[in-house]
Amino acid sequence: MQTTTASTSVRTDEQIQRDVLAELKWDASVAPNEIGVLVKDGVVTLLGWVDAYTKKWAAEDAAHRVRGVRAVANDIEIKLPSSSRRTDAEIAAAALHGIEWDALLPADEIKVTVSNGWVTLKGEVEWQFQKVDAERVVRNLKGVVGVTNLIEVKPSLSPQDLKARIEQALIRSVRTDAERISVEVQGSKVILNGKVRSFAEKDEAERAAWSAPGITAVENRIKVSYY
Repeated sequence: MQTTTASTSVRTDEQIQRDVLAELKWDASVAPNEIGVLVKDGVVTLLGWVDAYTKKWAAEDAAHRVRGVRAVANDIEIKLPSSSRRTDAEIAAAALHGIEWDALLPADEIKVTVSNGWVTLKGEVEWQFQKVDAERVVRNLKGVVGVTNLIEVKPSLSPQDLKARIEQALIRSVRTDAERISVEVQGSKVILNGKVRSFAEKDEAERAAWSAPGITAVENRIKVSYY
């Protein structure tokens, strides 16, 4: 019985290609008619061109959402229309203003460099969501053709304190049974183990782990058991 389940769960490249194309059409932020999809051994290659970096990023994100995709090679080119072209100085100024206007970001700790429309972010923040949010801010700016996020997340607490913070968050949450979940902290990485009664509970435990300051990775090994 187990062998049959395993064999039927394996998806062919043709199935993955079909679903990636469907996901691209489903996502309103992507222009699917401009994008081609190739799949080999579960690795998706995206081809074609779009008129904004946000569309290139959204296409990559859409491909990753498809079941069976092992990796994505994003070879989509960006061809900015004349109305969207901006100088590096204009993009840099807009990026700085966007970061300064975001109340969740420590603007003084984030440095911006722009070269030929490509934005590089550097600096240190305390929370993973701040690193993600900084990239989101600049990714959506007109004229940007790419983003390299080199911002580091620096934990301000010891691993023991981080572990205690996460365990307390699990106890406070009405969606998780903290006694069924174990927390291990290795530097800035959290490893979750245990058994829970639903995928929602598993996801909530991971959200609690990500909410701790300085966390850069969460390995969710929690298993879902309905019994």
